[in-house]
Amino acid sequence: MFDVIVVGGGPTGFVLAAELRLHGVRVLVLERDAEPTRVVRALGLHARSIELMDQRGLLERFLALGQRYPLGGFFAGIAKPAPEGLDTAHPYVLGIPQPTVDRLLAERATELGARVRRGCALVGLDQDEHGVSAELADGTRLRSRYLVGCDGGRSTVRKLLGVGFPGEPSRVETLLGEMEVTAPPEEVAAVVGEVRKTQKRFGLAPFGGGVHRVIVPSDGVAEDRAVPPTLEEFRQRLRAVAGTDFGVHSPRWLSRFGDATRLAERYRVDRVLLAGDSAHVHPPTGGQGLNLGVQDAVNLGWKLAAEVNGWAPEGLLDSYEAERRPVAADVLDNTRAQMELMSTEPGPQAVRGLVSELMDLDGVNRYLTEKITALGVRYDFGEGHGLLGGRMRDIGLGRGRLYGLLHGGRGLLLDQTGRLSVEGWADRVDHVVDTSEELDVPAVLLRPDGHVAWAGEDQGALLDELPRWFGAASG
Repeated sequence: MFDVIVVGGGPTGFVLAAELRLHGVRVLVLERDAEPTRVVRALGLHARSIELMDQRGLLERFLALGQRYPLGGFFAGIAKPAPEGLDTAHPYVLGIPQPTVDRLLAERATELGARVRRGCALVGLDQDEHGVSAELADGTRLRSRYLVGCDGGRSTVRKLLGVGFPGEPSRVETLLGEMEVTAPPEEVAAVVGEVRKTQKRFGLAPFGGGVHRVIVPSDGVAEDRAVPPTLEEFRQRLRAVAGTDFGVHSPRWLSRFGDATRLAERYRVDRVLLAGDSAHVHPPTGGQGLNLGVQDAVNLGWKLAAEVNGWAPEGLLDSYEAERRPVAADVLDNTRAQMELMSTEPGPQAVRGLVSELMDLDGVNRYLTEKITALGVRYDFGEGHGLLGGRMRDIGLGRGRLYGLLHGGRGLLLDQTGRLSVEGWADRVDHVVDTSEELDVPAVLLRPDGHVAWAGEDQGALLDELPRWFGAASG
């Protein structure tokens, strides 16, 4: 018997598996596909996800295989420079294709001891007060204490649970693929530059060796987007939109995606939970999807581990939905807005022009940038210090950096006074006495996901807050 079965071997599932393994939870990841996908749905990590990789000591692996790009131009493709002085040590986008992200995260999960079974499709599940039974397509039955669906927008777990997935179906569809082109680079650049003046859902990006990532609006919406388009369909749409097919040939892979926008009515049904695209789908505008799922997983991981290990305070596991569902709802709304701004109709184009003017104001540009990158996410922890509920940026300390203290996925009391104590919680919370010129509060208590749970210097107030997030004192 496992403690947790994770259904879905994508970024969300592997991050969750790794987070659980940091706390000794027995994890099995079930992935339907026998081999990792070559399809490059996502192209990079935003600042908050980069911070999370840094918090777990993984960032160097990603930096070695990625490329840093400026942050500007991600809201509806409106070309504006990133605001100066963003509250992060990582004010950039890390360009790295999703298959590489998948591989690095899978390696991390297995290094920590997670078991992975590929070619295993879930077809049934039922649960009782003691655990969850999962049935696979080959007739195998598995048992675990909890199960988490990280199996994408067409989630089998969500459907088996009967959880509603309200929202809007796709109105438009986009073709995406990698293929070679025969047109010379200067012709490609000239045509793309002209078409993108009005059609933001179009582009050809060179990958080297004559291979390009091609994106072009489809003609209508397919009945089954799981069926990939043909190369001839790409040629027809390229000619219709750009006046040329650029001589595309020899595709590596072809796919299609829509702009459906849906949010699960619930993230938890007793011992079964949903995370990532299983819980929310939205257009890819702004590049937020993969990042949103990774952030779901880090929020959920330590809370589910606390439940499995028996020290979770009442309501901690339910705080996952309470915190993350509103974040997803906000992402759905901002992608809805971006899709409207990317329309070629005169009305949306006029609004786009107005938004572009407003983004020349630093406050507006900063607000939208923090929204896309998730740097602006703040959970409602009640009244208190201005840091409360927000994520803590990496800061320099007298002996290293803050994020270097978070690799184990535990809570952290950063104490500049040397007078505080976490006695009774030392098995769950690290106490570090150190100072920083970048921190103007005597002490902060961080959750394992890096959000500030308390700030101050009063031991009594700290003792009031520790049980809220880390359960009763031991011993």
